[in-house]
Amino acid sequence: MEWGNCYNPGRIGDNKLRKDMRSQYIRDYDKIIFSSPFRRLQDKTQVFPLPGTSFVHNRHTHSLEVASVGRSLATLTGDFIAEELIDPADTTSDTFYRQDLASVISAACLSHDIGNPAFGHSGEDAISEFFISAASLPIEGTDLRDFFTEDEWNDLINFEGNANAFRIMTKVYKGKSPFGMGITLSTLTAMMKYPCSSSQTDKSYKHRKKYGFFKAEKEAFAELAMKTNMVADPNCPGAFMRHPFVYLVEAADDICYNIIDMEDAHRIGILTTKETSEAFLNLINEIEIDKSQADRSAEIFNKIEDANESIAFLRSVLINVLVRSASDHFKQNHAAILSGHYNGSLLGDIMSNSQAFKHIVDLSVNRIYKSPSVIEVELAGFHVMSELLKMYVVPALKTKKSHKDISILSMVPSQFTGELGSGSPYEKVMNILDHISSMTDAYALEHYRRMKGIEIKRHD
Repeated sequence: MEWGNCYNPGRIGDNKLRKDMRSQYIRDYDKIIFSSPFRRLQDKTQVFPLPGTSFVHNRHTHSLEVASVGRSLATLTGDFIAEELIDPADTTSDTFYRQDLASVISAACLSHDIGNPAFGHSGEDAISEFFISAASLPIEGTDLRDFFTEDEWNDLINFEGNANAFRIMTKVYKGKSPFGMGITLSTLTAMMKYPCSSSQTDKSYKHRKKYGFFKAEKEAFAELAMKTNMVADPNCPGAFMRHPFVYLVEAADDICYNIIDMEDAHRIGILTTKETSEAFLNLINEIEIDKSQADRSAEIFNKIEDANESIAFLRSVLINVLVRSASDHFKQNHAAILSGHYNGSLLGDIMSNSQAFKHIVDLSVNRIYKSPSVIEVELAGFHVMSELLKMYVVPALKTKKSHKDISILSMVPSQFTGELGSGSPYEKVMNILDHISSMTDAYALEHYRRMKGIEIKRHD
């Protein structure tokens, strides 16, 4: 892999470039932001429950903010790569890094959560736990587990939002475009945080802590890896090291959720203004090289009387400082990042010895993620998702379907019925997961209530 051959404007199964007033990569951004899967993120939980009078972030607003941070990171880093790391005669690469990398990273940031089901991470856990607990559930005399190969079963008992995002971005859904969303290989590879399958995960390696593609998309991933010259994992045949662009997307996400979850917690009263401001100011003082600028930020903060606005100001300052630090760390480690030998994360390495950052993490874990409102939505989501899965998975796998089974499956939208009739058990279940994982929080709850007869929709 080289800086001049690790990007590719082609698409999975389609290398034809369309003429447009926009670049191929700006088209990626536009396609994602206007897509239904992205739009549905506005009603999917980020951390805090969505209803209420206090505005907090959902998956949609979080993704937009990550894209903004990612664009800044890519602009700083892309200029460096163009100036220092590519052949001056390679004008194509010069244009890509100076002009297009920002669009690639912001598009990948937009879509990094697009595969997450409803109710935050509890939605992922609910899907996995359903298959684990129902392994011995008999369906026409066969245990649920026995319908699947080992690789297929690993996908189901370790359901992964990252892999589901890759599926959404590349799968050809029934009645939709023959090339799926038509996202470029460059953007897809920037999303591939875990370039391995569910059977290749190993928590001792950061790039295999989770997995990035389902067995159903194995061929699509292989094409992506080949055409972007990804570095093969020497310790795991079939798996790959992270692509360099991934580190920028990951850093943008890490910066946003670590800082903005604190801002949300302050806004809804879980953290006081004093707690939040001290945490932010201490971290700014630790990592801002220009101490006069850190002092200036503290001075401006003290002049802002509105509590929410004062915390928002510190949040913006802190994100700016972290973006510059992350880009600098990428530059310092560019050789290891390109070769596949870098086994860390930009923000994680920067903050590894930071007491101020450790304090923010401790506050997040003990005061935010364990707050009653967060736990309540996780438990509710766990129950709703588990029940919906049981309603749909069993009928999908039956050979002889009852009238009730047929009625239940008729509720699956046509775009998700591709292999329900003639596919393998794995393909049928993956179609059911397409349906259930696409549901928003509100729709999943409403659908559950109606399917259970708790609520009946009346038509006048």
